[in-house]
Amino acid sequence: MILNFRNVYLDNASTVCGPYEAKGPLSKNFDKKYTDDLYCKEKSFEKAEIRLLEDSIKILLKKTKLTSKDIDLVIAGDLLNQITSSCYGALNLKSPFLGIYTACATSIEGLLIGATFIDSGKVNNALISCSSHNMSSEKQFRNPTEYGSPKPLTATFTATGGASVLLSNKPSKIRVVNGLIGTIVDFNQKDAFNMGATMAGAAADTLYKYLTETNTKASDYDLILTGDLGKYGKEILKDLMLNEYNIDLSKNYNDCGTMLYDLKEQKEVMAGGSGPVCSALVNYSTILKELMNNKYKKVLLIATGALFSPIMLYQKENILSIANLICLEAI
Repeated sequence: MILNFRNVYLDNASTVCGPYEAKGPLSKNFDKKYTDDLYCKEKSFEKAEIRLLEDSIKILLKKTKLTSKDIDLVIAGDLLNQITSSCYGALNLKSPFLGIYTACATSIEGLLIGATFIDSGKVNNALISCSSHNMSSEKQFRNPTEYGSPKPLTATFTATGGASVLLSNKPSKIRVVNGLIGTIVDFNQKDAFNMGATMAGAAADTLYKYLTETNTKASDYDLILTGDLGKYGKEILKDLMLNEYNIDLSKNYNDCGTMLYDLKEQKEVMAGGSGPVCSALVNYSTILKELMNNKYKKVLLIATGALFSPIMLYQKENILSIANLICLEAI
């Protein structure tokens, strides 16, 4: 089902990153960078992630010249159990709060929910945030980091950062046109170190449904950008769209997981970036600016998420996935 929005605009955004992202090709576009270590001046990785999220919110409020009292609704999500970073990061705002979770697809889920609230007239604005941290996520979802297990080249690297965006009914240079809430997909994958293969099926499902229901073609958009399929998942999606649906993505498609880092120089990131903040860092720091500067007129942002539970993986169940989509237009 397509969600059409009549009166929703993207006001401004902020991005804060860690040391690996600061070494990547988009470094100059981030609002704040922690370049020293992954602790970000805190005593634990979890507290570091909270700080990253808090920083992004503070920067966004400064950019928009708003205070927490001006915010009608806060929507935030992350990877930690009970969305810990989001809860602590939004604590001092004292604003109505919705915590959300669809793993790496969280950022677009937040935009879809916020846009729906604004378009219905229930609120005038919504602050949407997300975060992830390489070390806090890795020790929760995969082997304990102290174990030092080698990883295959298909593995992705959880991005470290916090990102926030303000949606509003006040006209601005970017309009939220419409979106599509993803469907949970089982692509018959069990490898926790190959998230690209896991999520490519969900990305294909969402993109095909969107193009079909809107009666549009891939070529109608200046850019189609997936969340974090990484180097290998990106190629799987292109093959799926061409072979299953006869849709060619060779001319206007890219993936945030391959854009956030220099895959040739930063060997430690393996297949590229992942995590809720991966696509948000790319979209909010770079794509939004390119829309504002009229490099792009209309883009599709598709955040892909592996609904990965180690408990279910130990019980030999498949890893499920989902992809949420939103369309932005420069005006």
